[in-house]
Amino acid sequence: MNLNNIPSDLRILIDSEQTDFIIKSSRNYPRKKGLGILLFSLFWNAIISIPVVSFLVPILTGKVVNFTVNDTPTSGSLENWESILAPSLLIGLFAIIGISTFIWSLILLMQKGGYFVGTETRFIKYRNGEITVKDWEQFSGNIKINNKSKLGDLELELRTGKMKSRGKGSDKFVPDKIYISGIENVFEIEKKCRIRIKENDPTPKITTGKMYYQS
Repeated sequence: MNLNNIPSDLRILIDSEQTDFIIKSSRNYPRKKGLGILLFSLFWNAIISIPVVSFLVPILTGKVVNFTVNDTPTSGSLENWESILAPSLLIGLFAIIGISTFIWSLILLMQKGGYFVGTETRFIKYRNGEITVKDWEQFSGNIKINNKSKLGDLELELRTGKMKSRGKGSDKFVPDKIYISGIENVFEIEKKCRIRIKENDPTPKITTGKMYYQS
């Protein structure tokens, strides 16, 4: 892809810089990321559908629901709503989470990709008028490749991120990532990215050698 086929804002940003690559991805996120969230949402919604059908639906249709609270038989309806308020809100919250997760998975699967540009000093992403610029030194060098058929995915790991707490054990650092999904020549693009990341690696190189002593 050449400069004449990209948005004018991106062309102005690049200006006279020599580019290593200019590509357009077909998706904003890898398909497996969206599918993973989709499967989780379907499982979640299947579980929460049981109390929704057995508890909320009868209440909304004007029926009386019988249940137990701390081994005490209780009943509730729209007219006698005090006893059903707490469980209804809880079930409703879980249902909203499930529906929101399902919608988010569809968004991930259907989002169109953007433009990616690599120059000697920086990495540029342009999508829907939003521009993200990263210096090559901000990348850790950890890259994952997924290549199927003619299109492949790249997952580039950044040095930035956030700590994620775990129930048992110490907190875990989760790095930020940039996805380039659904592109041709994925191995060629990965090679060019890796070269630039190594050239701009800010960590000091450790050299080893033999030491000689004189008596």
